[in-house]
Amino acid sequence: MIRGFLAAFGLVLLWQGFVWLTDVPHFLLPAPSRVALALVDRWDSILHHALITGTEILLGLALGSLLGITTALVLVAWREGRRWLLPLLLISQAIPVFAIAPLLTLWLGFGIASKVAMATLIIFFPVATAFYDGLRRTEPGMLDLAATMGAGRLATLWRVRVPAALPALASGLRVAAAVAPIGAVVGEWVGASAGLGYLMLHANGRSQTDVMFAALFVLMLMALALWFTTDWLLRRAIPWQPDSLLTEKVTT
Repeated sequence: MIRGFLAAFGLVLLWQGFVWLTDVPHFLLPAPSRVALALVDRWDSILHHALITGTEILLGLALGSLLGITTALVLVAWREGRRWLLPLLLISQAIPVFAIAPLLTLWLGFGIASKVAMATLIIFFPVATAFYDGLRRTEPGMLDLAATMGAGRLATLWRVRVPAALPALASGLRVAAAVAPIGAVVGEWVGASAGLGYLMLHANGRSQTDVMFAALFVLMLMALALWFTTDWLLRRAIPWQPDSLLTEKVTT
């Protein structure tokens, strides 16, 4: 963690030095000091828009994860419907989300609903595919043992397949947490009256590049906080999933 902060501090120093040496116009690349000043001066406005974007992200993450988990369970439990649902799952990702955003705004309006729907669509696929892959790759020996003990398909699903697939689901949720801000911001770019994406577009139209960077910095902090919080919760929810990187020994 300390090394990460030092690396970030070094990048900021390089950024500041580059601006000083090249004397690049501030409307093209503002210095970190200007961005920090904009962050302080516009803090009330940035915080207001950040809370709206954060709400959209959290709602999209919750709904997208729930939809993805449900889809994966249906794919495993409903053998006859699998041949129809799998192509639909793939088709849902074949269409770029940027092309769907205007339609969602048209159908759901400029409010929070269209942004939550966009975030849900982006989050849904990694959760569904990761969980489904984990469910269908259960160790055969565990399935044979369940069959020997007389467990039915539903009991095998809940008592064997789901617990064995939780590490795969955790990986999908981590990916979902990383991409969750994309859907909300893209939706705000297409049409919105509030949010960090709207603030960045508003600042861009007025050549307020320092405000754009300040909003982007806050969005980056939100994304990092969301990912690390999700990772922390998953580590405690699935304690039997080992992390070999935490225990690896350095050899010389």
